[in-house]
Amino acid sequence: MANIKSARKRARQSLTRRKHNMSLRTAVRTAIKNVKKAVAAGDKAAAARVLQDSHSVIDRGASKRVLHRNAANRQKSRLAAAVKALQ
Repeated sequence: MANIKSARKRARQSLTRRKHNMSLRTAVRTAIKNVKKAVAAGDKAAAARVLQDSHSVIDRGASKRVLHRNAANRQKSRLAAAVKALQ
C-alpha cells in the first residue's frame, strides 16, 4: 500500500484511468466482433455498414492510445479485406 500522499493519489488516478481504458478497449473489441459476425452472416451491405462504424471506434481507441496505431490500422485493413472478399 502506498504511504506517501502523492503515491496514494497516483494509485487512485491509475484505477480511474484503468476503468476508462478498459471500456474503450472493450468497445474496440466489440466493434471488431460485430464486423466478423456480419461477414460470417454473408450480408455485404450490413457488413460494409458495420465496418464504417467500427473504423471510427478503432480510430478512437488508437487516438486515446488504448490501442497502438499500427495495430489499429492492421485490424481495419483485415476487416476491410474480409468485407471486400464477400462477393
